[in-house]
Amino acid sequence: MMKEMTMEEKIYREKVLGGWLGKAVGGTLGQPYEGSDGPLNLTFYDPVPTDMIPNDDLDLQVLWACLLDASDDPVVDRNRMARAWVENIGFPCDEYGIAIRNLKRGIPAPWSGRFDNYFTDGLGAAIRSELWAFLAPGEPERAAQLAFEDGCVDHDGDGLYAEQFLAALESMAFVESDIPKLLESGLSVIPRECRLARSIRDTMEWVAEGLSFTALRQRILTHYGSDNFTDVKMNFGFITAALLLGRGDFSRSICTAVNFGRDADCTGATVGAILGILDPSGIGEEWLRPIGRTLMVSPGLTGFTPPPTIDAFADLVASLRSRIRLSETPEAPRPDFTPFEIRFDTALNRPWFAQDDQKCLSWLKFEYDGTLTVPGYWFKLDPERIPTDSLLLLRTGFRIEAVEPLRLMVNTNANLRVWVDGEYRFGREGGRMSPSFHRAPLNQYCDLDLPAGEHELVIGLAPLDRDREIEVIFGLGTRRDLQWLPDAFRQQ
Repeated sequence: MMKEMTMEEKIYREKVLGGWLGKAVGGTLGQPYEGSDGPLNLTFYDPVPTDMIPNDDLDLQVLWACLLDASDDPVVDRNRMARAWVENIGFPCDEYGIAIRNLKRGIPAPWSGRFDNYFTDGLGAAIRSELWAFLAPGEPERAAQLAFEDGCVDHDGDGLYAEQFLAALESMAFVESDIPKLLESGLSVIPRECRLARSIRDTMEWVAEGLSFTALRQRILTHYGSDNFTDVKMNFGFITAALLLGRGDFSRSICTAVNFGRDADCTGATVGAILGILDPSGIGEEWLRPIGRTLMVSPGLTGFTPPPTIDAFADLVASLRSRIRLSETPEAPRPDFTPFEIRFDTALNRPWFAQDDQKCLSWLKFEYDGTLTVPGYWFKLDPERIPTDSLLLLRTGFRIEAVEPLRLMVNTNANLRVWVDGEYRFGREGGRMSPSFHRAPLNQYCDLDLPAGEHELVIGLAPLDRDREIEVIFGLGTRRDLQWLPDAFRQQ
């Protein structure tokens, strides 16, 4: 016979369920608009779903909870999280793919989140915050510590602080209902002068000024906008504004978050979770009916059996509350990263700007008379290194161990030309940065079918703007799963 719950236990369980339902609703509302430039004008689902849309915002937390529940010693530990990334997770997106690549190379957490990672400030960790709040209700500092063990595997800096901020805020939402006080609770666990904290505080001040939605959105974008639509500094401005402008109303709050655009499914899901914790009864039936209660999990997660419903998931999390413990693992020493350095032979071609394919091919016959060693797949260059109207040619080798469909990515904000084995492949006249195999901009990648063995890559760069540092992210991935080939360019 089941033990009857106390009133406190009932309220706790209702808030956990409210958090998960709110997250599912907000994520489903925003998912069709993920990456949208915005602004939007939604007042309800569009299109109206017939089921909850699977979303990594919720999926990964389901995985963490199930793995903890299946353990005889459910310790929240970065090394256990790291194993799960390699063994259970097939998501190639942004920081996820980079963390998996780094872990496969033997780089431990937290260095797996720090090294060679363009997406340290992405939202991928922040969207996993609710679980830690639910396992430490009313204990914001403990929730933030739990969140650190999770987030440090694939993030650093503001991206890691973002998960700690939300875990602390959501933890306090079990015992406090005032939105400004909740925001301050989150701010109390992150460095005061980090850019994430400044974005949140600035947005609080701008809302207090009474700016219109359009003016407020533009103010956030002017100060914290990013090429990366998942950047936490920009999106946390939107989350903060939605919480304050929504004034505790679930519908108004989640629609405001999504209507800002950019990472609309994540901002909607986060605001929905917070409002669901604060007032589970405030989620209207009109929002719940279309998504049902079946727990939908992405096929990119394997090796576990998720609960069948959101209600069963809430019960699982509630049962973990008294069982989990926090790891006391000391930080791993800084690894030796020199084996991951990549050496290029260099040459300069001037002038380079004639758009003639045959002349382009002739560039490759230049004598390479210098070298450049970069720390990894992400590197930066001073534009003054490249003389006016010159193209800096960077030549290196890579090795394919087996024949399989590949994707080559070279993403840069500079003018670009790329050759593989002497054949011109792609290029563009500068533009935005989005260095991920699944969403690199056009003319920043190509699909390859190469024989096993040694091959040659030549990257040609010319500054687009001499006042802007040149950034380059390059690499090879498999078209099968869009995961990195970790060591194709390794030269030791």
